[in-house]
Amino acid sequence: MTVAVAMASWTSGLHSTSTSWTLKSSEPRFVNGVFTKTSIAFHTKCFCLHQAGRWSSSNMKSIPRASSATAVEDGSNGDTDTIPTPIVIIDQDSDQDATVVEITFGDRLGALLDTMNALKNLGLNVVKANVFLDSSGKHNRFSITKADTGRKVDDPELLEAIRLTIINNLIQYHPESSAQLAMGAAFGVMPPQQQVDVDIATHINIQDDGPDRSLLYVETADRPGLLVDLVKSITDINVAVESGEFDTEGLLAKAKFHVSYRGKALIKPLQQVISNSLRYFLRRPTTEEASF
Repeated sequence: MTVAVAMASWTSGLHSTSTSWTLKSSEPRFVNGVFTKTSIAFHTKCFCLHQAGRWSSSNMKSIPRASSATAVEDGSNGDTDTIPTPIVIIDQDSDQDATVVEITFGDRLGALLDTMNALKNLGLNVVKANVFLDSSGKHNRFSITKADTGRKVDDPELLEAIRLTIINNLIQYHPESSAQLAMGAAFGVMPPQQQVDVDIATHINIQDDGPDRSLLYVETADRPGLLVDLVKSITDINVAVESGEFDTEGLLAKAKFHVSYRGKALIKPLQQVISNSLRYFLRRPTTEEASF
């Protein structure tokens, strides 16, 4: 079963050097609006991604979705008046061997078996899962590796496919969540009341993280394909993206990337270049204060 998501077809070229990607024929990826099979072997902590083309809302992309007919994925129906903020975290930092995913939607989520099955349809293994509670609700956390290699996911296209698959299933089994998600404007039952392109500001902050790398924080309005587009915008100016975290918090997307230039932290002029480039690309109202 698939769900149509407004995303653009695009093509990417990956060149082979000692610190680049290698293409093989097994990993699902987006090409011309369709999942195809390629595998990307990651040799160092640098994305080295080169892309031609842009996302366009005129094209639709199919994301695998769970095929269960149940209305709610073993969780609460969400009949309470207050709808919690959905949170999806893609964490590349906390585990060197796996991509860690965390999903929170108040206390409304169940075991997420259908979501995990949908992720397996992307050629992934869920190697471990656990649940913990705190004041913000129930957190479902699980670790993901690629089924063919047993390693963590490094391809930004596949990371974005993971994120969209989770959000698609969240909207399917908890339709009330669509009013809290930017994706709800495209295919949710209840679109958000805020105008995502108008009411949400973009915040960018860069700081040193030792002599060899910097931390880049970006907060902006969420949309399909954003993770890949951010990586592409950064690597287009020859800045290496090593690892990071990408959080979807309701209408917001919050990204944290470890970046470097020729193996060193970014100097101030280059920080300004990245900041200006991202602000222009994202084209959102900006303010001085970030929410990090």
